[in-house]
Amino acid sequence: MKSKSKLRLTMAVALAAAGLSACSMTPQNSMTFFVTSADGGKGADLGGLSGADRHCQKLAQAAGAGNRTWRAYLSNSAAGSQPAVNAIDRIGRGPWQNAKGVVIATDIENLHGANNLTKQTALTEKGEIVKGRGDKPNMHDILTGSQTNGLAFPVGRDMTCGNWTKSGAEGAAQVGHGDRQGITDDYYGRSWNSSHPSRGCSLDALKSSGGAGLFYCFAIN
Repeated sequence: MKSKSKLRLTMAVALAAAGLSACSMTPQNSMTFFVTSADGGKGADLGGLSGADRHCQKLAQAAGAGNRTWRAYLSNSAAGSQPAVNAIDRIGRGPWQNAKGVVIATDIENLHGANNLTKQTALTEKGEIVKGRGDKPNMHDILTGSQTNGLAFPVGRDMTCGNWTKSGAEGAAQVGHGDRQGITDDYYGRSWNSSHPSRGCSLDALKSSGGAGLFYCFAIN
C-alpha cells in the first residue's frame, strides 16, 4: 500500500510540474511583440537591419517564441542606389500581443493610430517593464529611425545612425518613448515611435538622453 501511495504522489507531483511548465510557456509562445531586453552591444550599430532582425530572433528564441519570424521595427535611409526602407513595411499586418498576452495593436493601422502601447504593455520578451521617465536609469528611448507614420525620413536626413552601422559620437537616430512620456506632454512627447533624435550613436550618447540601445521586435507570422 505504501508503495502504491508513493507512486501516486510521485505521479501527481510530476503532472503538477508539467502543468506549471506548460502555463509558463504559453504566454511566450503566443507572444508576437516585445521590446528588446538587451542592446546589441555597440550602441546604434546593430549590424544593419539584418543584424537587428537576428537580435530579435535570438531573444525570441530564448523566450520560447523562436518558432515565429521576427523583424525589428526600424527604418533605413536611402543611400546611393539603395532605396529607403520603412519600418511599417517590415513587420507584417498584426495583430500583436506582448509576453503577457495583452494585445497592443489589432493591425498595422491601429499600431500607428490609437494603439494599446504603454509603459505597462510595452514589455520585453521576458515580460518585464522597461524603465522609463522617473526611473533610474531611464531607458524609454526606443530606436526606430522612423517618422510617426512608420516611414523613413526624407532623403538627406539620416536618422538611422548610418543605417544602424554607426556607434560613435557622430550621427543620430530617431527614437520613440516606450513609456509614452516626455519632457513635454504633447504629441511627440507621447509618441511611441518618433519623439526626438538621439545625441549620437554610441551607447553612452544613447544613455545621455534616456536610452539604452533597445528597439521593438514584431513577429510577421
